[in-house]
Amino acid sequence: MTDDAPHRSPEQWARAAFEDVAGLQGQFVWRILLGLRLKRRASPDHVAGWRIADRCDRGIRLEARSWMMTGNLVIHVEDEKVSLATIVRYDRPIAARVWSPLSAIHRRLAPDLLRDAHRVQQPRQRR
Repeated sequence: MTDDAPHRSPEQWARAAFEDVAGLQGQFVWRILLGLRLKRRASPDHVAGWRIADRCDRGIRLEARSWMMTGNLVIHVEDEKVSLATIVRYDRPIAARVWSPLSAIHRRLAPDLLRDAHRVQQPRQRR
């Protein structure tokens, strides 16, 4: 929970989390381990290479596909809360074998991703 959550758009939260915080490690997991086809260049229609599939005042849904799965990352902002949901559709049976071990790591790291996204969006303090 954070009292400044509603002062930032869901897209700002997504960019902070997936571009600034996840960075190259996220790109390695998404592109190499999961084989997701992400855009290479920054774009208003993409966040960290993920296509913006849907957006509204309180949420944004990012989508990416690989040869074996389709992934969606959803950021929802309401009052003082920011939520992240990860939705994975197995398009081929092997996706379950690949995602299952990675999902345990994902569930452990996701809360820190949002906390760190909050931190990187804070103005730098004067010293």
